[in-house]
Amino acid sequence: MSEFASVLRSWRDRVRPEEVGLPAGPGRRTPGLRREELAALAGVSVDYVVRLEQGRARNPSAQLLGALATALRLSTAERDHLFRIAGVAPPSRQVVPRHVTPGVQRMVDRLGDVPLAVFTAAHDIVLWNDLWAAVNGDPGHWTGLEGNLVWRHFMHGHDGTDWDDEHQEEFSSDLVADLRAATGRYPADRDLAALVARLRRDSPEFERRWDTGRVAEHRASRKRVHTPVGSIEVDCDVLTVPGGDLRVVVYTTVPGSDDDAKLDLLRVTGLQDLAPEHPVTR
Repeated sequence: MSEFASVLRSWRDRVRPEEVGLPAGPGRRTPGLRREELAALAGVSVDYVVRLEQGRARNPSAQLLGALATALRLSTAERDHLFRIAGVAPPSRQVVPRHVTPGVQRMVDRLGDVPLAVFTAAHDIVLWNDLWAAVNGDPGHWTGLEGNLVWRHFMHGHDGTDWDDEHQEEFSSDLVADLRAATGRYPADRDLAALVARLRRDSPEFERRWDTGRVAEHRASRKRVHTPVGSIEVDCDVLTVPGGDLRVVVYTTVPGSDDDAKLDLLRVTGLQDLAPEHPVTR
């Protein structure tokens, strides 16, 4: 058996179903994931997983390897090993990291009582919980640039979120300044460069702020978001994951307030045809 096939099977066996939101259920022959479960999580066919574990599948793509690494909850070192033994260069340190580490995955899994999402340094959304989707609309319906916070903010506006004029200007400027900082850290990332080029071409507001040359990071804000159960005032905090440059964005409300009660209601209603279609905010 090849090293790739061996570690893939070992890593599949060690992931407990409940870790990825699946029921353990009776009669399982392995404590880990079934092949069909891994296939569903990684977005591939069961037959392809079988061929990978039997060493019959050749030349898996970097995109597939990344999906497997996330589904199997691999550490960064394990992900890089998976890439190497597949004959693919691990993601460069000069491109925006997208790998969600096991610790961040567990944070999203366990903090289901607050809206929470994970963004890359380029502001692409990569992970979110159900309550985030209930507040902001389901990111699973977005494709391409629609999943990028900066693109949606400057190209679609911020319908569904209320700020005063001062905060609107500050938030917009911080987004641009943060994106500029990312281009310095990840000079080889073509997708990031293309995003900036398109925004400079298509959004005069983005171009105006880009021309200031400002470099900064957005950390916290307060805003009012419109949801199917009414508007809710939230504090938004942005936490940076050391080593991976991911941003964990968390909404909280004042305990015992009317806003807190509305968020409780959203926890119950979830995505039952109530999710708004307005652009994602942060």
